[in-house]
Amino acid sequence: MDSSSSTHLASRDRRLSWHHPRIVSLLVLVFLCGAAAGALVMRLAGTYTARPSISTWKESTREMTLDWFRRELALTPDQAREIEAVLDDYVIYYQNLQTQMDDFRYEGKKRILQILNEQQREKYLRMSGQPPDGKLE
Repeated sequence: MDSSSSTHLASRDRRLSWHHPRIVSLLVLVFLCGAAAGALVMRLAGTYTARPSISTWKESTREMTLDWFRRELALTPDQAREIEAVLDDYVIYYQNLQTQMDDFRYEGKKRILQILNEQQREKYLRMSGQPPDGKLE
């Protein structure tokens, strides 16, 4: 075996090493444990603190939605309370996702700006509607 083929095999082994089933299983397990721990902490924190005011779901819209459910589905008071809790949880979940998406978008733009030269950066900021001072929104 010549040196070029052994180098090729070595680089192929390094590149595919994370595809090993044990490594993938471990990564999935770590991710799921983190997600479960986060969900548990959020659930426990929610039971010990008052529900935050939901700014994106205005009180009038919230009441209209709940009234619609009550009227159209003839909900009992217990059902209405449970649906209210589900909808409140959904709005909080949606807000958290929106925050994460904003963070991802910001980090992506920041990384792109680091790659571009000054002229490209200015053009990119103009194209994306950002202020010319380079501060990302």
